[in-house]
Amino acid sequence: PNGVAGSQSLTWQHRLSMMEARLQAQEDEITLLKSSLAEALQAISLAEDAKEEKVSSLTRVPCLGPWLRPATLDRATQTDPIHSLYPAMLEQVPLAHTREVQSLSLEDAFSDDVPPLVEGRSLLQESHGVRQETREEEKRENDQGSGMRPNWASLVEEPIQPSSVSLFQEHRFTKDLGTYGPLDDQNPVPLPMDSSFLFHSKNLIPSEQTPLAFVNVLEWNTRCFPGNMLLFSLLCLSGQSIKMFIRGRPITMYVPSNIQNYDDLRMEPPAERLELEWVYGYRGRDCRANLFLLPSREAVYFTACVVVLYHINNRTQRHYRKHTDCVRCLAVHPDQVRIASGQTAGVDKDGKPLLPFVHIWDSSTLVTLQQIGLGSFERGVNSLAFSRADSGVFLVVIDDSNEHMLSVWDWARATKQAEIKSTNEAVFAVEFNPSDSCNIITCGKSHVYFWTLSGGVLTKKQGIFGKYKKPKFIQCFLFSGTGDVLTGDSEGNILTWGKSAADVKTLGKGAKGKTYQIMRQTRAHEGSVFTLCVLHSGALLSGGGKDRRVVLWSVDLAPEKECEIPEKFGAVRTIAHVDGEELLVGTTRNAILRGTFSGGFVAIVQGHVDEMWGLATHPSQNTFLTCGHDKQVFLWNAEEHMVDWCTTLEEAALCADFCPNGSVVSVGLYTGRWLVLDLQTREIVFDCTDGNEQLSVMRYSPDGSFLAVGSHDNFIYIYNVSDGGRRYTRFGKCTGHSSFITHLDWSKDGKYIMSNSGDYEILYWDVAGGCKLLRNRFDSRDRKWASYTCVLGFHVMGVWLEGSDGTDINALCRSRCERMVAVADDFCKVHLFQYPCPKPKAPSHRYEGHGSHVTNVGFTHNDSHLLSMGGKDTSILQWRVRREKAAETPDRVAPASSKSANINQTAAMMNSCCARVLLSSSNVMNKSPIDSVKDVLIRAPASVSPQKHQRAPTGGAISQETCHKILLFNDSARALLAAVIISL
Repeated sequence: PNGVAGSQSLTWQHRLSMMEARLQAQEDEITLLKSSLAEALQAISLAEDAKEEKVSSLTRVPCLGPWLRPATLDRATQTDPIHSLYPAMLEQVPLAHTREVQSLSLEDAFSDDVPPLVEGRSLLQESHGVRQETREEEKRENDQGSGMRPNWASLVEEPIQPSSVSLFQEHRFTKDLGTYGPLDDQNPVPLPMDSSFLFHSKNLIPSEQTPLAFVNVLEWNTRCFPGNMLLFSLLCLSGQSIKMFIRGRPITMYVPSNIQNYDDLRMEPPAERLELEWVYGYRGRDCRANLFLLPSREAVYFTACVVVLYHINNRTQRHYRKHTDCVRCLAVHPDQVRIASGQTAGVDKDGKPLLPFVHIWDSSTLVTLQQIGLGSFERGVNSLAFSRADSGVFLVVIDDSNEHMLSVWDWARATKQAEIKSTNEAVFAVEFNPSDSCNIITCGKSHVYFWTLSGGVLTKKQGIFGKYKKPKFIQCFLFSGTGDVLTGDSEGNILTWGKSAADVKTLGKGAKGKTYQIMRQTRAHEGSVFTLCVLHSGALLSGGGKDRRVVLWSVDLAPEKECEIPEKFGAVRTIAHVDGEELLVGTTRNAILRGTFSGGFVAIVQGHVDEMWGLATHPSQNTFLTCGHDKQVFLWNAEEHMVDWCTTLEEAALCADFCPNGSVVSVGLYTGRWLVLDLQTREIVFDCTDGNEQLSVMRYSPDGSFLAVGSHDNFIYIYNVSDGGRRYTRFGKCTGHSSFITHLDWSKDGKYIMSNSGDYEILYWDVAGGCKLLRNRFDSRDRKWASYTCVLGFHVMGVWLEGSDGTDINALCRSRCERMVAVADDFCKVHLFQYPCPKPKAPSHRYEGHGSHVTNVGFTHNDSHLLSMGGKDTSILQWRVRREKAAETPDRVAPASSKSANINQTAAMMNSCCARVLLSSSNVMNKSPIDSVKDVLIRAPASVSPQKHQRAPTGGAISQETCHKILLFNDSARALLAAVIISL
């Protein structure tokens, strides 16, 4: 039967899920290994190219010690062609490309009395291979008694010509030439290779006066040199960068130029909040007894973690949201107000189990009255029912354990009255006898049990099938108006059970007392009888599975009326009587129908029946489109909360996007095929196939002139769009990713693309220039993006939680107003962050409701609503966006203006003074490095004073006290001082 699984298979399902998890982990590792192999091959290729294109401007290697070796070459971190020179480490490099030159501003550094153009060679160490040789040469030179230590300018390899100085100013080499790297052969410091998620801030010092003078302390290590000397790396960036690690893979992101100091950025929750407005979907595919009608004319049903109360006349919803995982069953109290709902067990983000429980709550106020069973139920709550003879004092519950434990509770006191193992077979339903609260009936696979509660002990008797064929499943049962028990089974029969004396011929001589036996068999449906419902008049309704019929039976089980449910809605799962002939019918394809035998049925609730991934919001209307593994495409009206239309495709659909003109929508399928549908006619206006692997993203350019198709074959296919989105011609293909495409976005000018892949790459593409890969990612730091759905990027770096493994965030979406970003994670949560969100541990608003991994999120065209989709729970939640307070007018990630100005002044002054110390032979020769820095600080002009209210008292100089404060309390000053110490 549909949706039925034996209890003996639950353990195997658990083992299978564990094996699937292990397999997924192995597949992830294989993906990373493939990526590493691709990167190694690329590094080899770059090294070979470098050997062929040697630069002859220098005859010796620039001063790069072993602690300044570049990180492993890969597309996620190495984007500047200059990196190809470093694997060999013995290649000749132009002086302008060295870190030491790029980390100093020569214009500000040259003093009037020191000639800037002097010949010499490098003082600092060269490559690791010639490290010892350099030390020996230095020792010999010192033994010769030179008398004076040469200044920095006199120790460079090649005479600096005026043309070289201009070259330093014109070239903006923007890539980090190194990172941690091994300190030496005996004491390596490798990159972290565990699955932890790390951030590393490169706290660079911007300066308007010294645009290339940026010094950055990456790592301090007192073990590497005698006397606890400080070890750090000098970087040659004309901006800031942030490096984070996902599963040991470094990802470098560059800070936009409008952010002067990364450490001063303030991360706050957004002023907006979300409020659940509507729930699309209904869980009918695998749950029974899941639809009831209250006297308030509200239909009660559930999907995901939400119990929905839908007013069938007013078409409004209310929601009970106190469950922490998927709701599995419902029961209505005899007073028709109180409701019991049970949930399944789950796990939190750390893998710890969440125990199942039952909530009893008031349907009028949505207030929880009682919680029972926490710690008593295993895996989940299978079914439950209130007693009726005593006005609902007791609640019977069956859990999802292997033994399907049956327990009776005094729910008001939260006390357990009795408990017993019911059966190892699947159990589908449980009910109290409406006239006797001591009698309970359960049914399921090949059984009907009649239970008696006496003195806190439960005993059972099995129903005897006798001469009748024993069905494989007893799907449902109820008590008739005459007191008989009627069951519906998988053979399509309605069986009438009664209590009679034991038949010795049938049961043997040992049979004693009365037993429950079949009194009558009525042929009702072709296939299973999934549900039975008794009317106030005593008439009976039955719903069929295979034949999809609803049949009205008289009191004596004579058929009177029947109708057939449309095939697209599936089989009948449950029936609720409205009044007269009007009925509500829940179906196995997650729809709720309303209608009569004579007038037919129409859907009032619809939903997907399998995992969903594709979500697209209309560019100018409050409509959105969803698609998934069930091959269905729904167009929803977010204002009317209805389905505008639905169509079924030939294969699973995984992604979609609306053309900016709003007339057509493109849908990506599982096999590499993609379609373009006309929104008015629902007809396919274009059909194309790219590769033979599934498509993961479809994205139109802002003006609708291009369509980008991201595939699992690692390529992005670009198409020219014409005729209002009805004609497409191949423009090019973006080739460069080493894993499947996950997300992509267009720039606002429609010329560039930013893309993410399964191995955590961030790549940029010049589409207008021929789909070329932009290897200098620094140039894209200030680019404006029409949308932001990439999960990796500087502006959304803060949405990642500590300990994330790279797959914990499935999707994100920036609002049109660019003030907030919504995140769909793997732990059933929807988060709302401020945008931009570039710092770790950023605060957010968190919302629950989904019972499975959230696969996608999207804002409507005017940011009035947010849509979120669950994966396996097949639900769509529509959230209303509400603002708590007025938005801040200035950029919320910009640092305070006064503090930023002081920092900039300090940075400019420190850059200048450190350069002066390095280039001034008199300072170096006669004073310690600290005294040299202090001396330059005291003589510095007041225009670069670091403190707003500490101007020079006389002559534009800084006092000794101010100098000490700068060195003691300013991180940037201490970092630059350390640079001076090492360089000297």
